[in-house]
Amino acid sequence: MEQRKCSFCGEFLEPGTGKLFVKKDGSTYYFCSSKCESNYELGRLPRRTAWTEQGRIYLKKA
Repeated sequence: MEQRKCSFCGEFLEPGTGKLFVKKDGSTYYFCSSKCESNYELGRLPRRTAWTEQGRIYLKKA
């Protein structure tokens, strides 16, 4: 099985879980939870959110 990463937080998704979101231009996004999906829809940037993989690197929290 192909492992997918959450497009917002960067966690790996278990096969058969999560949500797939496809934009009109054909780009695809995978979300592990409604928390990640909501933050994406609100326009928040993962690198400025401290609990995401990119945020921990950008904000030097890890």
